[in-house]
Amino acid sequence: MNLAGNAFLVMAVLVFVAVLLFLESMYLLWNSYHGPEAKKIKHRLQVLSGNHDKTVQTRLLRQRMLSELPTVERLLGRFPRMHSLDRFILQSGLETTVSKLLLSCVASFVLAWFLIRSQFQFSSVMALLLSLVACALPLMYVAWMRSKRLEKIQRQLPDALDLMTRGLRAGHAFSSALKMTAEEMPEPIAGEFRTVHDEVNYGVSLQQALTHLSDRVPMTDLRYFVVAVLIQRESGGNLTEILGNLSRLIRERLKLYARIRVLSSEGRLSAWVLGLMPFALAALLNAFNPDFMSPMWKDPIGIFITQVMLTMMVFGVLVLIKIVKIRV
Repeated sequence: MNLAGNAFLVMAVLVFVAVLLFLESMYLLWNSYHGPEAKKIKHRLQVLSGNHDKTVQTRLLRQRMLSELPTVERLLGRFPRMHSLDRFILQSGLETTVSKLLLSCVASFVLAWFLIRSQFQFSSVMALLLSLVACALPLMYVAWMRSKRLEKIQRQLPDALDLMTRGLRAGHAFSSALKMTAEEMPEPIAGEFRTVHDEVNYGVSLQQALTHLSDRVPMTDLRYFVVAVLIQRESGGNLTEILGNLSRLIRERLKLYARIRVLSSEGRLSAWVLGLMPFALAALLNAFNPDFMSPMWKDPIGIFITQVMLTMMVFGVLVLIKIVKIRV
C-alpha cells in the first residue's frame, strides 16, 4: 500500500476515535443529570428528607451494573456468563463494566483485522486468528491485574489476621476487629474487610457477608478464614487461637512458595527467553535488513511458514506456562 493509502487509513482511525470520544463525552454529560445513578441519588435524597413513602424499603447494598445503559444492561443480563465476567472484573479491582470490556475487545479485533489485512498479505484464516489474539488482549490485561491483586491480598492476609487477633485479645468484638482491620490495613485487603463490615452494618448476616467475601476473593487461605469463623460461631471455641494458628500456617506456606520460586527461577527465565527470542530476532533482522525478512509476509511460501511458526509458538508458549506454573 502506498503512502497515500497509509495516510488515509491513519486518518480514518483517528476520525473514528474522535467521534467515539465525542459520543462518549456527550453520553457521560447526559448520564450525570438524567441517568440511572442520578435517579437513584434523587430517590435516596427524597427518602432521607422524608418526602417519600416510609413503607418502601430502600436498598442499601450497592448492586454492580453490567452497563451504564439500561438497554445494554437488560441485553447483557440475558447471557448467563456475563455475571461471572463481572465478578472477574470485580476481582481485578478495575473500575470498569462488562460492556466497556466487551467494547474494548471488539475494537481491538476490528483494528487488528484492518491493520493486518492492509499491511500484510496474510490469509483470511491467519488474519482472523491474529485478530482473535488482539481481541483477547483486554481480557488478558484484566486477568493479569486480577492475579496481581489476589497475590497482594494473599501477602497481606497474615498481617490482617494478626491485627484481628490482637483486637480480639484486647477485648474487642469480632465486628470491631473487622473495622479495625479495614481502617489500619493497606489496600486492597482493607477494602474487602471494609465491605464485610459495611454489609453487616446494613443488616446482612455475618455468614452471608463472609460468603460474599469468599466469592469476591477466591483464595484458599481466605476460605479457611471464613470457614474457621463460621464454625467457631456455630460450635464455639477460641477464635483468637484459631486465627493465630491460621496466620502462622499461611506465613509458612508463603515462605515455602517463595523458596520454590527461587529454585525454579532459572526455568522461568528460560521460558521467557525461548518465548521471546524468535520475535526479537525477527524484529532485529527486519530493522537491519528489511529485504531479507520481507518474503516471510509477502511471498506465499513465506506466509505459510510464518503461519505454521506462529501456530507452533502458541502451543509452545502454552506448554512452557504449564511447566513453570507451580502450585503450593
